[in-house]
Amino acid sequence: MKFGLFGGPRTEGYRAYIDAVVEAEALGYHGNFLVEHHFTGIGQVSASLNLLTFLAARTSTIRLGTAVVVLPWHNPILVAEQAATLDQLSNGRLDFGVGKGYRPNEFDGFCIPVAEANERFEEAMAVIKQAWTAGGRFSHHGKRWHYDNIVVEPPPLQNPHPPLWLAAGKPDSLEYAARHGYRLFLDQLQTVEVIIERLDIFKRARAACGRTYDPMEVAVARGLMIARTAEEREQAVAMRMQALGMLNTFGSSQSSMMSDANLRKAAEDGTLIGTTDEIARRLELLRAQGVEYVLLATSHPPTLRTFAEEIMPAFA
Repeated sequence: MKFGLFGGPRTEGYRAYIDAVVEAEALGYHGNFLVEHHFTGIGQVSASLNLLTFLAARTSTIRLGTAVVVLPWHNPILVAEQAATLDQLSNGRLDFGVGKGYRPNEFDGFCIPVAEANERFEEAMAVIKQAWTAGGRFSHHGKRWHYDNIVVEPPPLQNPHPPLWLAAGKPDSLEYAARHGYRLFLDQLQTVEVIIERLDIFKRARAACGRTYDPMEVAVARGLMIARTAEEREQAVAMRMQALGMLNTFGSSQSSMMSDANLRKAAEDGTLIGTTDEIARRLELLRAQGVEYVLLATSHPPTLRTFAEEIMPAFA
């Protein structure tokens, strides 16, 4: 199995977060994925490509990913240029994760109807793929975007373009990801049971398209809270329940990203929480279902060190 980081700087600040990612690379973590969120008031990352570009200069091997760039809010040509520049500067380490968005307050903040998310996403991806594969100048005339005789510079270093990742949860979205050749993010808010159900849908859809399932093309995000005693474990569960409740306030009752309604179940079953032995058993359960890439939703250096020293070796 391989392990990476998921999320971004929060209370620790950008400089401390950057130092944590640099250390994570030295500890053997495979990738680092940044979220994109706006208008929360709790310090979530809003400019992921900018921050990843800085990280590219401070690191040399860890892969740098977006989880995700929410395309309905962006000019797709500007995104294509910025992402390709990052791919060049990182020597081909970009994992380009994209999504449609799911928080109503963010769409409201950008004055974009959430009902337009699908069509805006589809057109933006068509433009970005064309920009990266046209081999020169091209034109595009769609519903939202019009470009005449333009060229995107520089091209990405990875050929034909950086790996494309999609955050998906609903069955139709999982099947869409499989049909269109996306790698898949499975979110940190779901129980293991739900993760396995969604992974099975994705596997079946890939098989139906004649695509071989590669476990490194699926990344499962998990919260990580290591406890040494029963008291520490109970405190960790309470903290996780509080965090899940806060995340739900930014979502929607219709969102596939919502956690289990039972917050205690979501905290205990949807998180790598407990002793190192307990966490290792949860990872074994995921690995038995074909999960080989787990993203840890923490950048706390002591936690990352403990995980790397006491848990990762058993899964090398």
